[in-house]
Amino acid sequence: MHKHTVAIVGASGYAGLELTRILARHPDVRITALFSDRWSAERAGDRLPLRGELEKLPYRPLVEGQDADAEVVFLATPAEVSAELAPKLLAKGRRVVDLSGAFRLFDTAAYPPWYGFDHPAPELLPDARYGLPELARERLPGAKLITNPGCYATAIALAIAPLVRSGLVSSDGICVSGMSGVSGAGRKASEDYSFCETAEDLRAYRLGKHQHVPEIEQTVARYAGACGPIAFTPVLVPIRRGILATVTLRLSGKPKSSDLHDAIAKAYAAEPFVKLLPADRVMVKDVVHTNRCHVGVAMDARAGVAIVSSAIDNLLKGAAGQAVQAMNVALGVPETTGLDLLGG
Repeated sequence: MHKHTVAIVGASGYAGLELTRILARHPDVRITALFSDRWSAERAGDRLPLRGELEKLPYRPLVEGQDADAEVVFLATPAEVSAELAPKLLAKGRRVVDLSGAFRLFDTAAYPPWYGFDHPAPELLPDARYGLPELARERLPGAKLITNPGCYATAIALAIAPLVRSGLVSSDGICVSGMSGVSGAGRKASEDYSFCETAEDLRAYRLGKHQHVPEIEQTVARYAGACGPIAFTPVLVPIRRGILATVTLRLSGKPKSSDLHDAIAKAYAAEPFVKLLPADRVMVKDVVHTNRCHVGVAMDARAGVAIVSSAIDNLLKGAAGQAVQAMNVALGVPETTGLDLLGG
């Protein structure tokens, strides 16, 4: 049976490690190259419990990633690195799945203020396909450049897009509180993310300047019809992985609580990875180590608002799992392949 060849650039980061684990047992792909400066010259089997030929595969320097000889190349690299690597890989006929924010935004002028660099390949932005199948599946088949959504953007867009699209809530005045585990900051040594600094504490961060804000607004506007400025408060919580997002939206008219529930249920009825639950049953512990998103909605009639909660694993549905899900759609492979065995 033909297997699609894949390579992972940035294989020693948290998302890169999850990609390696998932793709190592994916029945329709074969990992042919792993790139990491940190583990250069070590073998994959020295770092992960792998078997067979994959166990012997050496990690190669990151700079060699531009020459990755594989049908699909996953970029688990910072946005600036992905923006430089992706054009070179595409020019060689590779299919690229980028887990960074390098190609998420349509507007090139948005990159300096939100990502801190001028985009080196703005001509590719219109061709990048957004890798959130539940909202953007129709443009993914055959995609050459897939831009994987951010973890917060995934949790928040899945929570609110059906309600905004239904007209039951306003697209203006949306407020979000998003709580994320420490792994969301990446696998780097930093005093701010050390055990003593994060344990038994909660901390709001990047207030008014989190890079996922324009992506969330762009995604909801594109797939739900409209989106005003979102007020977003990200909060670091002392857990290893997971996101819980709580969104407050103004009601339009006088919908019933059942109307809100039905709008989300209809939107995700056929989705294998999204599950609607009672609002007080949406918990991070139920989704970690899975590619699932759990969503719940409640109505506060007195305040005139809907309150939506969503939970995901930031490293899977928020990164590696979603990247594989989007790759499956692009290649014409059943969407759940390689992901259906992930259990919480």
